[in-house]
Amino acid sequence: MKQVNPAEIYAITRPHKNLFKLYLMQSFIGTVLQPIIFIPLYFRFHTLKYKFDEEGVSASWGILFRREIVLTYSRIQDIHLSRNIFERWLGIGTVQIQTAAGSSSAELSIEGTDKFEEIRDFLYSRMRGHDKVKPAGVAAPATGGEAVALLREIHQDLRAVREAVERGKGHV
Repeated sequence: MKQVNPAEIYAITRPHKNLFKLYLMQSFIGTVLQPIIFIPLYFRFHTLKYKFDEEGVSASWGILFRREIVLTYSRIQDIHLSRNIFERWLGIGTVQIQTAAGSSSAELSIEGTDKFEEIRDFLYSRMRGHDKVKPAGVAAPATGGEAVALLREIHQDLRAVREAVERGKGHV
């Protein structure tokens, strides 16, 4: 998994323009019903917005029936990439995010992005707790050498306490 710059992910707010081409291709599959299929896809493309921030990811779309999904990183259970033959040809993909909601389908799909692998890696790092900002007063974890030195110091302190307790028992 490669390191992802969070600023690049936070900057993603819209799907790639090739998603519109994909919707157009999908609507032509039903040749007679093409206008009926294309109109909802057209409005979905133009209203689809994503937002990545420190707390989680959200997506919203729709004109008459507005839909918005907000997921915190801690709720994410699994992440899948999906790319059919047309998406591969257009250089885009879909990131499917699942939660423990009990549904077998994805809770949220980030569709039509050319940075699908970067988004996947970013979400994996956030759902596992990496890259979190530590609150003030919380020390960073000790490195190998620092941990050994700290353990030796604790050992010496415990030995001194034990010797003091044993000397105290002898005086009573």
